[in-house]
Amino acid sequence: MKLKIYPKNPAQRHILQIKDVLLKGGLVIIPTDSVYAVACSADQPKAIKKLAQLKGGDSDKSNLSFLFSDLSMIAGYTKPIQKDHYKLMNRLLPGPFTFILPSNGLTNKIFPQRKTIGIRIPENNIPLFLIREMGIPLITTSVHDNDQILEYTTDPKIIIRNWEGKVDMIVDGGYGNNEASTVLDCTGEGITMIRQGIGEIDEVLA
Repeated sequence: MKLKIYPKNPAQRHILQIKDVLLKGGLVIIPTDSVYAVACSADQPKAIKKLAQLKGGDSDKSNLSFLFSDLSMIAGYTKPIQKDHYKLMNRLLPGPFTFILPSNGLTNKIFPQRKTIGIRIPENNIPLFLIREMGIPLITTSVHDNDQILEYTTDPKIIIRNWEGKVDMIVDGGYGNNEASTVLDCTGEGITMIRQGIGEIDEVLA
């Protein structure tokens, strides 16, 4: 199923269509503020397993990220966030950053063996509106390109051509970026950059 959405102001009927697919255990490709991602609902174990298989592993070992709509939603999925880390997250999110935090609570029910969680609040209204409507975070993995030079697919037409039939819905929200989010490790006292991506961090870590 294909669905074209205007990303600045997604129609409620379109958000409800995506929600329906996700809550039935479907996989949906959605745009973010960095690259396109394959997403499932965090309360659908079978969908999480399918998502991990697309990544090439089991759910505990796969590098899957959580998408939230705001910082308050994150609280049940992590251990208490250090004050300095929270201030930085509050400053940078929504935005193209992934924060690695110690996991707790609901995360451990989803991934029993994982001690950390990668969290994102993307600056894109399609996932933000969707997560707010659902009241449940999404679990995602980036859409990679088969090209030997390009790492990520940015053209929705190519994504549809490559992924139609492999997922339950593909959301066309226009061209995506070809660079992933910047990853910051906040599991210790300080902050460590794991990956330099689209999010600028020079002044953040100075």
